[in-house]
Amino acid sequence: MLKKVAILIDGGCLRVGAKKARKSYTADYVERVALLSKQSDEEIFRVLYYDCAPFSGKIKLPISGSETVKSASNSLLSDIAKKPLFATRTGILKFRGFELIHKPGSIPSRSLTDKDFREKYEQKGVDMRIGLDMAIFASNKNVDRVALLSNDTDCIPAMKHVRRSGLQVTLITLPGKKPSPELLPHCDQIHPISAWP
Repeated sequence: MLKKVAILIDGGCLRVGAKKARKSYTADYVERVALLSKQSDEEIFRVLYYDCAPFSGKIKLPISGSETVKSASNSLLSDIAKKPLFATRTGILKFRGFELIHKPGSIPSRSLTDKDFREKYEQKGVDMRIGLDMAIFASNKNVDRVALLSNDTDCIPAMKHVRRSGLQVTLITLPGKKPSPELLPHCDQIHPISAWP
């Protein structure tokens, strides 16, 4: 008998890995990764994808002080939500200023310009949404397993709660990536995706 599994994908974690592997990050790509996250003894109950919409708003450049308006399409999240069995959970992307792109000791001798800096952003609310959904699955018991694609140690309390409720937790790992050692005691098994789709 197949086990029902809920697959939870941390979009930030997956996007960073896919970018390093030089993969085009689309809704179809996310769906392929989700299908690889399912094991042979499982049937997918739902795939939950957690991410933030791109930042939109005004920011003041660090050297010139001039304002620039950032706007981006939210079409990726919309396209993912239209996939069969998928749902999206959206946090907020906060602008956290600028950081120098040069390594210490390699700062140019010329005057710095805006191009010497990159924007810093922080995801807010994604971990909380992952934890809430894991708690709901633990309470409702409409799945046998929760499969988590994330390397964030903030998920540990939710992983513990799911296991205490009697469900199994699978940690999904991306090609060439080792899971955080802190996560290992709180999962029942690891399901490695052996190659990037």
